[in-house]
Amino acid sequence: MSTSKDESIRLIDLVMIGIGCAMFGFGLVFFNIANHLADGGVSGITLIFRALFHIDPAYSTIIINVPLILIGWRYLGRQSLIYTIYGTFMLSLFLWVWQRVPIHIALHGDLLLSALGAGIIGGFGSGLLYRYGGTTGGTDIIARIFERFRGVPMGQTLLWLDVIVLMFSLVYIDIQHMAYTLIYSYVFARIVNFTQEGAYAARGVIVVSDLHQAIADEIMDELQRGVSLIHGEGGYSHQQRQMIYVVVAPSELHRLRQIIQRNDPRAFVSVINVNEALGEGFSFEIPQKNWFSRFRH
Repeated sequence: MSTSKDESIRLIDLVMIGIGCAMFGFGLVFFNIANHLADGGVSGITLIFRALFHIDPAYSTIIINVPLILIGWRYLGRQSLIYTIYGTFMLSLFLWVWQRVPIHIALHGDLLLSALGAGIIGGFGSGLLYRYGGTTGGTDIIARIFERFRGVPMGQTLLWLDVIVLMFSLVYIDIQHMAYTLIYSYVFARIVNFTQEGAYAARGVIVVSDLHQAIADEIMDELQRGVSLIHGEGGYSHQQRQMIYVVVAPSELHRLRQIIQRNDPRAFVSVINVNEALGEGFSFEIPQKNWFSRFRH
């Protein structure tokens, strides 16, 4: 059994992340942009830049994300960093391609159908992207930094960043289009939940394995999450067992599954919805020194 970190780059991950970026970009171009619907996060900012300054979202996606990746590279890990850079450039590429493909989806100006189409296609693409450990950078990096150094849960930061971006989007869309944008956002979140088991909420994971200590050590070392060992007893065998309980962000589920799989492929794993998680291992304590100083080491 190997105890080293598995930071290998898998072909299946890259393929599925690419497909996810293609789907999200398709929805953004042919539903959001085509029907003047806004969006949250970095994608929403690129749409604002497009409306006000006529900057192609394919370019502004990279322009906005590169500084964020440089700021957050230290906390992403090798695999996450590579997947984030890859996802960012793949999304930018597909945004460039889709804007130049002569496809017209005839919705006859129906904003409800536009919102539903954008939410379903974009949500499925993003869910697929997250499910295979990918991300397109953006507000995920900001939320991770706030969680680590200010103790603010990622979901809370992501939600407020989306709200702020949507409010600024009122500079180029009217109230009617904003109302349908909110419908799109709701459908998008539900489809992401269905595809990836949640985007903003946390997940509680119970692991039953004879190799519980090795798994727990890697979770604490690689994911920087606190774990609890719970004493259990088999209902049939009455054998004493140790169970692991850990709370992780949904974007970390992929890496957690990898840790469990390489240590004990036969482990029993149960994933539980967690509406809010506070405390050690999830809400990080505020460091004594300015976080910018960490980049000097």
